[in-house]
Amino acid sequence: QVQLVESGGGLVQAGGSLRLSCAASGGRTFSTYVMGWFRQAPEKEREFVAAINRSGGTDYADSLKGRFTISRDNAKNTVYLQMNSLKPEDTAVYYCAAKNYGGTSYISHLYSSWGQGTQVTVSS
Repeated sequence: QVQLVESGGGLVQAGGSLRLSCAASGGRTFSTYVMGWFRQAPEKEREFVAAINRSGGTDYADSLKGRFTISRDNAKNTVYLQMNSLKPEDTAVYYCAAKNYGGTSYISHLYSSWGQGTQVTVSS
């Protein structure tokens, strides 16, 4: 099973940017996984942020289109989430996840491997 480790979270002012990274190790060849980002704010359910398929096709939560960009570097076994124009409501723990089969999905239980999460806090 692939292991995932997120990094890049932190405290940023509203309007700022952060780039999250998720490094994968073990499991199958990284390029064969569909990769996703999810987030969970305090007292809220985990929600889909973005996903990228094996050929680089992407999907985003409608509310985040235009501000967030997901990308992957298969040579580095890493998936990224570039977050721009951050808002206080983006404050959450951000998780990356790997999906073994099929295409991108916003359904969290279809992803079989998860990282430990990285905290993003946006101050107003």
